[in-house]
Amino acid sequence: MIKTNITSRHFKAHDTLTDYLVQEINSLEKYQANIIHADAILFFEKATNSVKICEIIVKLKDKTLTAKESSDDFVKSIDKAVQKIQTQLLKHKDKTTDRKGAKALKQ
Repeated sequence: MIKTNITSRHFKAHDTLTDYLVQEINSLEKYQANIIHADAILFFEKATNSVKICEIIVKLKDKTLTAKESSDDFVKSIDKAVQKIQTQLLKHKDKTTDRKGAKALKQ
C-alpha cells in the first residue's frame, strides 16, 4: 500500500473520488515496488464551467515522477495522469534493469 496524500484546492473532494484516486495510485505498485509515497492535487481552473486538473507526484527511492492532466471530469483527469505515471514507471524500470532482469550497474 502506497502512502498517499490527496489535496483538493478550493473544494471538498467526495469520498468516492478520493477512494477512486487511492485505488488508482495503489495500482501503480505492480509496475514499481519501491514507490515511497504519492501526492495528488485536484483543482479547478475557474470556478464555473471549468477544466478539472489532476496532478500526481510519485516519489521513488532515486527519482520523482510527475504527471499533470486536465479534462472536463476529475475521473478522466485521474485516469490520464495515472496512465502517464505508468509509462514513466515502465521507462524508469527499463533503464534501471539490464536484459537479464538484474539491476543495472551504475557507472
